[in-house]
Amino acid sequence: MSAKRDYYEVLGVSKSSSNDEIKKQYRKLALKFHPDRNQSSEAAEHFKEISEAYAVLSDTEKRQLYDQHGHAGVDGRYSTEDIFQGAGGDFSDIFGRGGGGFDSIFESIFGRGGGGFGQQRGSDILYQTSVTLEDVLHGKQMEIELQKQIGCDTCTGSGCKPGTDKKTCSSCNGQGQVRQTRNMGFASFVTAAPCSSCKGQGSIIETPCGDCKGQGKRKGTKKVTFDIPPGIDSGDYTVPNEGNEVPRGSNGDLIVRVRVQPHSKFHRDGKDIFYDQDVSMVDAALGCQVVVPTLEGNEKVKVDSGSQPNTIIKLKGKGVPHINSRGRGDQYVRIVVNIPKKLNKHQKNLLDEFKQTSD
Repeated sequence: MSAKRDYYEVLGVSKSSSNDEIKKQYRKLALKFHPDRNQSSEAAEHFKEISEAYAVLSDTEKRQLYDQHGHAGVDGRYSTEDIFQGAGGDFSDIFGRGGGGFDSIFESIFGRGGGGFGQQRGSDILYQTSVTLEDVLHGKQMEIELQKQIGCDTCTGSGCKPGTDKKTCSSCNGQGQVRQTRNMGFASFVTAAPCSSCKGQGSIIETPCGDCKGQGKRKGTKKVTFDIPPGIDSGDYTVPNEGNEVPRGSNGDLIVRVRVQPHSKFHRDGKDIFYDQDVSMVDAALGCQVVVPTLEGNEKVKVDSGSQPNTIIKLKGKGVPHINSRGRGDQYVRIVVNIPKKLNKHQKNLLDEFKQTSD
């Protein structure tokens, strides 16, 4: 789970910016970094980054998810193509329908083009795991073994028997699609459909690989390493391209479903944690010093004299990080004053004396 820059930071706008302000700022940056205008080696990556940020922040639903859960809220629900396709109309409005329009931008981002009707994509894999509150604080690296579809080693994913090659499909001349033109009075409509002979691949395997039966993939095991970032919350997170593999296509994603385990001492609310500290009524009245546990060890805390039940003491910076911002939350210690249920005669007399002198 690679870390991404904050989308608002990428565009140079604030969380309170309006849609029009975000659109105006994106257009300014996009014209600056568009690969057709900017020939620097970093321009394409900058253009992809700002385009992704705009695609999310210009969409009300995606922006709300991002504001609530950060990148995890968006990546765990949408594929990269879903993000950009949802913003297609906005891109077209910004750049116009001609050169540099949304279609060319979309192709440059996803690397489309060249043989075949459409790039196949492997299916996603769901993996479930649980983490502790201490893992939320420090983060955690995980290494797992996945049973999944992987490329065939024998044919290196081609699907052909070693020593043989694919044959260009004669039905579509390697295009992977068949176009049909229909005249509708004043206009002509062109439709395209996957070639039935090659199933949209543009080529045919005449002598399939014996190990994968021409599929170019087989069931296997692969070790996958990924990081659980500090500040993570329960939910689904995406490890790109670690799902099932597809020859001549794009891999699916690994969807990591994370559950943060309840803690025996602390209650978490976002980046803050809460702890109940018991003190006697005498210590609450006279004041005392108590030792309070934190996620990083014990901390001495002063309880002021006259502290009332449910008094809150804040330990600044003793919470957990937020996955989408810097710094840490705080730990809040709630003072729970214990009232004794039974008193001996001497204790009762002392309290009676205290009551009489306090009137």
